[in-house]
Amino acid sequence: MATKPKKSTRKPNAAFMKPVQPDAVLGVVVGTKPLPRTELTKKLWVYIKKNNLQDKKVRTQINADDALKAVFGGKAKVSMFEMTKLVSKHVK
Repeated sequence: MATKPKKSTRKPNAAFMKPVQPDAVLGVVVGTKPLPRTELTKKLWVYIKKNNLQDKKVRTQINADDALKAVFGGKAKVSMFEMTKLVSKHVK
C-alpha cells in the first residue's frame, strides 16, 4: 500500500504580509494605519459590501461612491481585477 506524500503547510508570501502605508485618499476607506496587503484588501471589500457598491447584474464590477472614486482615479465603475491595480498606486 503506497503512502501519500505529506502536504507541506503553505507559507504566506512575505511581500503580502509586509505592512504598507495607505495614503490619505485610501485612508478614508481603510484607515490610516499601516497594514498588510491582505488586510487592506479585506477592509476594502468590507467597505464595498457594507455600502452595496458591488454591481447587482455584473458581480465583477464595483460602482464607486465619492470616496472610492478618488481611489479609482475618478472612474465611476471598475472591475474587481482593475481595482487592485488602482489601489496599489495609493500605498507606500
